[in-house]
Amino acid sequence: MNRPNTVSVDILDKEYQVACPPDEETALAGAARYLDQHMRDIRSTGKVVGLERVAIMAALNISHELLALKGGGSSAESSEDQQRLSALNSQLDEVLYQLRQLEIN
Repeated sequence: MNRPNTVSVDILDKEYQVACPPDEETALAGAARYLDQHMRDIRSTGKVVGLERVAIMAALNISHELLALKGGGSSAESSEDQQRLSALNSQLDEVLYQLRQLEIN
C-alpha cells in the first residue's frame, strides 16, 4: 500500500496542501484544475460574490454533472439524487467552516 504524499494544488490563486497516494497525484492535479476552472467561470459572471459562495456553486454544479452521468443523463432528479446533493452540500459546508477557522487562526 502506498503512503500518501503531500501534494500542493492551486485553486483560485490559493495554494492547498492535500494528502494523496502517489499513484493518484495526476488525477488530483486534474481534479484541482477542473475545480479551479469551474470556480473561475462562476466568479467571472459577477453574479456570485465571495469565495465560499463560489465554492458552493461549483460543488453543486460538479455534483449535478456527476449525478447526471451516473443516471444516464436523465433530467428528472430522484429523491436519492436530492439526498446525495444535500449530503454533499453538508460536507462542503463543514469543509468551508474548517477552512474559515484556519484562516482566522
